[in-house]
Amino acid sequence: MAHTGTGFFDRKGHFFKTARDATVSDLAALLGQIGEGESLAPGIAYMLLERRAEIERLFAEHDAMLEEEAAMKASRGGTEPLGNVAKLPSRPAH
Repeated sequence: MAHTGTGFFDRKGHFFKTARDATVSDLAALLGQIGEGESLAPGIAYMLLERRAEIERLFAEHDAMLEEEAAMKASRGGTEPLGNVAKLPSRPAH
């Protein structure tokens, strides 16, 4: 007897029974071929999805650091940071 069901499609149009599997397929496609032989991308894509909350938190922290860095550069007049090196005043050549 016929019955209805629910399915999910990735961006390539491949059918999956679960949304998770379709999303992992899309993530793996974004990552491309990783490694030689059978790609590691599907496994990495699965881990990315599983650790989504931590990854999103890291990106939020990264964005905040970029904003802070931009504000620091703007306050210095756009000069690049020199790290641990202090710029010495120039002296005339003898």
